[in-house]
Amino acid sequence: MTKCDYLIIGGGIAGLSAAMEAAKYGKVIVLTKGKAGEGATEKAQGGIAAAIDQIRDSTQFHFEDTIAAGAGLCDEKAVRILVTEGVERVKELIEMGARFDRAETEAGGGFALALEGAHKRRRILHAGDATGEEIQRTLGSKVVSEKLADIYQYTLGIDLIVENGKCLGVNALDLKSNKTETFIANSTIITTGGLGQVYLYTTNPEVATGDGIAMAYRAGAAVTDMEFVQFHPTSLVQFEDLKDIIALPRFLISEAVRGEGAMLLNTKGERFMQKYDVKGELAPRDIVSRAIYKEMKENNSDHVFLSLVKVGAEKIKKRFPVIYHTCLERGLDITKDNIPVAPSAHYFMGGIKTDVDGKTNIANLYAAGECASLGVHGANRLASNSLLDGLVFGHRAALAARSEIRNHKSETNPKSEITKAHLKDKELQRFKLIIKSNMWKEVSIVRSKESLLQAQKMINEVDRKLDFEPAAKEEIELKNLTLLAKLITQAALDRPESRGAHYRSDFPKSDDKNWKKHLVYKKS
Repeated sequence: MTKCDYLIIGGGIAGLSAAMEAAKYGKVIVLTKGKAGEGATEKAQGGIAAAIDQIRDSTQFHFEDTIAAGAGLCDEKAVRILVTEGVERVKELIEMGARFDRAETEAGGGFALALEGAHKRRRILHAGDATGEEIQRTLGSKVVSEKLADIYQYTLGIDLIVENGKCLGVNALDLKSNKTETFIANSTIITTGGLGQVYLYTTNPEVATGDGIAMAYRAGAAVTDMEFVQFHPTSLVQFEDLKDIIALPRFLISEAVRGEGAMLLNTKGERFMQKYDVKGELAPRDIVSRAIYKEMKENNSDHVFLSLVKVGAEKIKKRFPVIYHTCLERGLDITKDNIPVAPSAHYFMGGIKTDVDGKTNIANLYAAGECASLGVHGANRLASNSLLDGLVFGHRAALAARSEIRNHKSETNPKSEITKAHLKDKELQRFKLIIKSNMWKEVSIVRSKESLLQAQKMINEVDRKLDFEPAAKEEIELKNLTLLAKLITQAALDRPESRGAHYRSDFPKSDDKNWKKHLVYKKS
């Protein structure tokens, strides 16, 4: 048994932000499923939104853009905190040494702020197209160099330990030894990120299997907004074999590319976005994704094209070096070749229900970042608000957690045993493919009662075959993905309207009278 004051499950931007603050008040342990830094934060390309240009921008403008994107379901208090405290958190990042791109033309070398879809001002700070990696490096370096936390890599949470309505810690699996270990803490903060791997096509890394959300739900925590999955309009489409599709993410082509002038073309070479929205390529993500979906269907294609001809070769190489070199490695010179793209599951607006301090309905249990849902993104996240969310609310969760009474007493029996898998690899892969393919086919960009019931049937068939305590990493992930697929599908069935990222072809209109509200689920 290992004890600490603050246990943080997840090592992305929210987890590191929480660790930095919690370290001021006690001993911190951070658990990461993979190698430290191997999460969605590191993969974030576009940037982090903050109204640091107080001449041409304001927190009020940022607030208005976020509210508009959220399609009526944003919590105004949460959004106000995001846009105001976000400026301070970003300034702290810069003081820590985060290297965001500077504008060469401005006197004094101000920041080169980018424009993205549904933003009315340029406010996206970026480090080329590897902003997440730069932020992860900055925060990670501080946590490691100043020894602010003990980091346990390759450690996967299995289930939370809850006694008398209080969270005491977690039972976890050491992925190197295959031994279960028990961690006890005064406060536990879940920062495990999203669940994109529940879908066949996703930009999320392999670790994004929604473990924290599933653990919290099983422990009795409320979850909310489970129907709201954001599909990024532009991920690179290439020929993939089945094994790769099951786990490997699609390469993201950042929204910032369209912000710099890239155009979407159908397979006939025609520009089409103006048919769907006056903002064209810079319309909100849900509108762009559905437009691409429709164009693909009408032209019997698995992709559309993204043309960067208007961006210019030199700007492409300087502003988007990761995208340029990755595409080049895959046979595309994007200074002259169109990029075949299609939507992929990208971000989850739902998750563990919290207040603005990260508190859940279970005492001593907090959540922050993509795994949490407090209404800051509503039904549809505004581009580049995700990194800001983790930075702001990871910090706030740690601040709230410091008030917990220091008491390590627990009646739980710590586990320390070698685990053995129940399922063979072929069975695991088959079940995983059933879940992911059904979620992609029936519960993705366009849904209907018929498609959702079909998905529900297939998911329940898999669930019945998983009636055992999972022992190996792949089994734990499969159980988590199956549970989350059930929750997403049920929520999509329970919302007979279209709103934000949730689109029902049988209910294509929004219904504010009956459905301008959040759906909350809790294990009975």
